[in-house]
Amino acid sequence: MKKIPWFIFLFFSVLCCGQSVLPGKSKSPEQLEANNGTIKVKFDLTRGGAISWISLSGSDRNLVNIADEGRYIQQSYYAGKSIDRKSEGQSPSWSPWAWNPIQVGDAFRNRARILDYKQGKDSLHVKCVPMQWDMNNRPAEAEMEQWTILKGNVLTIRNKLTCHRTDNIYGDSILCDQELPAVYPISSLNILFTYVGEKPFLNEPIEQLEVINLASGFWGRYENISENWMAFVDDNRFGMAVYNPLCKRFLAGMSGVPGKEAADSSTSYIAPVKKEMLTKICVYEYEYYIVIGNLQEMRKQIYDIKMESRK
Repeated sequence: MKKIPWFIFLFFSVLCCGQSVLPGKSKSPEQLEANNGTIKVKFDLTRGGAISWISLSGSDRNLVNIADEGRYIQQSYYAGKSIDRKSEGQSPSWSPWAWNPIQVGDAFRNRARILDYKQGKDSLHVKCVPMQWDMNNRPAEAEMEQWTILKGNVLTIRNKLTCHRTDNIYGDSILCDQELPAVYPISSLNILFTYVGEKPFLNEPIEQLEVINLASGFWGRYENISENWMAFVDDNRFGMAVYNPLCKRFLAGMSGVPGKEAADSSTSYIAPVKKEMLTKICVYEYEYYIVIGNLQEMRKQIYDIKMESRK
């Protein structure tokens, strides 16, 4: 039997048993919650529907840092050249800067606007107008969509950016590193692991990597991540893994100090990275996975995801 694509399953799941509230028709909730008995996930509808909470079911400990609009687990893209727009209200801390739509909001804490959402039993779709990160209350000429499915302790997430820019200031047809996506675990998850080697998906030994602090000038840059995942864990090897089959380059590191929680300024960071050219009129989509659990178990599940994708 031919396998049905998961996003078609999600569409019919939402159509049959989901709910949707459009702005202006009735009052929308500020957040949505999904709990499948293994993990609990929350999506902040006041901030573009980004993932604001992941925990084990029954736990009150959020593994996602949400200290400001640049954190969360969210979409973030870059296009064009970096320019100085301080005379137009650009943040001096983020100047010069490229076109950078953010799912949650901007550096001034203005938030993205939800256009629509639909929720099924273990699935969710959100659509928003993102904000330009460096500018003060400047919505981007784009829409972002996010489809999420919970299965056990795995989140399968498909992201989509639709651009319809009319500006002539950033230029076009420029390759930029894209965060696919930007993930901010709490800094209590402070030990970084992955597999770096020439024999991926053969259960070769994984490696603990040095965690670069942002205070050094930038996040750590990691090449040849041949199994396409990185994980931040605690001393018990429990934590969060990020898997994007498209990416062998990653950014990762820590801002501040280890041992902090969701609302603290200190945070860990992981971003699978790939160079892409986002033109002024374009659609860009990709799929990635968040896995919660023990380090070895998370790696095994990533192997299972890869095998399933080959069927």
